[in-house]
Amino acid sequence: MRSLRNSSSRWGRVVAVLVVCGVNFFVHSGAPDVSLMESRNFVAAREMVAGGSWLIPTMNGELRLAKPPLPTWAVAALQKLTGPTEDLGLLRLPAALAATLLVLFFWGLARELTRNAPGEQSQPGRTAWWSALVLASCLLVLTSGREGQWDIFANSMMVGSLWLLVRGWGQSGKAWLPFLGAGILAGLSMLSKGPVAVYALLLPFLLAYLIRQPQHRRQVRRQRWGTLAAAVLGVGVGASWPAYIGLHVAPAALRVARTEISSWGDRHVQAPWYYWSFFAFTGLWALVALASLVWPYARVRAGRFIPYAVALGWVVAGLVLLSLVPEKKERYMLPLMPPLALLVAGLLRYWETMRNETSAFSGPDRWVVRGWAGLLLLLFLGVPVAMILTHLPGFGWWSPRFLCGSALFTGLGLWVGWQGVRHARVVGVARATVVGVAAVVAVLMPAYPAWEARKDTPGLRRMRDTRQLPALAAITTWRSLDTLHVKQIWAAGRAIPVWHPTTKELTKLSTPVGVFSASPTGERLPAGWAGHVRLTVLDTFYLGRNRESGYWYVSRLDPI
Repeated sequence: MRSLRNSSSRWGRVVAVLVVCGVNFFVHSGAPDVSLMESRNFVAAREMVAGGSWLIPTMNGELRLAKPPLPTWAVAALQKLTGPTEDLGLLRLPAALAATLLVLFFWGLARELTRNAPGEQSQPGRTAWWSALVLASCLLVLTSGREGQWDIFANSMMVGSLWLLVRGWGQSGKAWLPFLGAGILAGLSMLSKGPVAVYALLLPFLLAYLIRQPQHRRQVRRQRWGTLAAAVLGVGVGASWPAYIGLHVAPAALRVARTEISSWGDRHVQAPWYYWSFFAFTGLWALVALASLVWPYARVRAGRFIPYAVALGWVVAGLVLLSLVPEKKERYMLPLMPPLALLVAGLLRYWETMRNETSAFSGPDRWVVRGWAGLLLLLFLGVPVAMILTHLPGFGWWSPRFLCGSALFTGLGLWVGWQGVRHARVVGVARATVVGVAAVVAVLMPAYPAWEARKDTPGLRRMRDTRQLPALAAITTWRSLDTLHVKQIWAAGRAIPVWHPTTKELTKLSTPVGVFSASPTGERLPAGWAGHVRLTVLDTFYLGRNRESGYWYVSRLDPI
């Protein structure tokens, strides 16, 4: 908490935000196993580095056009610097950097939005600083920033674009540089995930920023040429890769576009109210986030420090637009986290300012703060108990990890009990929240791989075991007779394209081939194969962590 106490100075604030981002996004980043989305990104990056095209990506030897390539470029560029690697901690560095940029960009945006707030005059920039800390410790931002997929890149670049747009609109004279930067960042966002962030982040913000805000509309009109330049540049940058793909592999690109558009309505379809618990994805800030959404309560309080109508409108517009799309996933709520962080910061600043005024800080304010502190108290004191009851690996009785973790979380619990439940001191509870999130990452994350594997069937051979077989590793050509899951492709360490061999192909075979199949290989080869190749069954491997996941066969074909 010492770094947070230095918040009175500008550099103290910078250090605090960077320390929180460093712990939350970078520490133990290699702990969780690779996810489905990461597998796709990492496989495509691996094939770029291995000599594939950077402009026309492939995944397992086949065109990969469903997602724009900026996140894949970032991972591939990292491997160009470090060398080919399967170290997940290294491969997730670009996503962690994108998450850090998201927090810093949002800090700048919040500073622009709160610059003229009445409550900011005594401590300029403090609300924006709290906004950045809240966003950096939001649950959904934390999980997205620790996973090497597309969403964190798209949202980070778009928040940066919003920051520069608002900064440019606030200038009295010409402001070409902010608008050019905004256009480039918007284009990079589209190169990360197409128009998704335009729809889910830019459009809701513009609706909230301009509707019933005549002063904002006047700013935009005054800077209309810069705004137009940003829009043209953004579209130009964002459309550059799709245009290139359209010129070189138009039929494949058209098929992928049709598939992606249709998937919005027939894959992962959920009810319109699926996102009703969106505020809970702020994690330990959830109760404050919920309170900040209550217009009669929060408007008169948070409105002194933030443009409350803009922030709330941003959340509501984003929620409505996301709910209109049939395809829904939890990570799609990431665009809602920045405005929620701004709302939370507004309430925190009100409570912080009014804390010493008994008449102002009473009734519902005290109850909300004490309720928030009470929940944190139960959570922090419950962590040591949970470590024992769940037999968390590495946290046995009297182990150094258990003793340190117990001391830390018990101390945090006692702190919020004294500061929040007993005295309703908001700053103390907020500091404990930020530190508590970082403590979970720093202390508990090392046990995550063992926790994931707690129900594994011991002794099962997996793809990583199979690929070490000398009889297989010496073969340069691997093929699959069935479609192999992309996570298995990642574990294989190389591409395994689908192969449907004919008798003619087997006749012309001149070098050994490693063959993977979901059923015995001999049953999958064309009639008469035994006269052309020699089949050697090498091994089997399981697809998951237990026997119910099923297994595949690994064989070797040698020409006769």
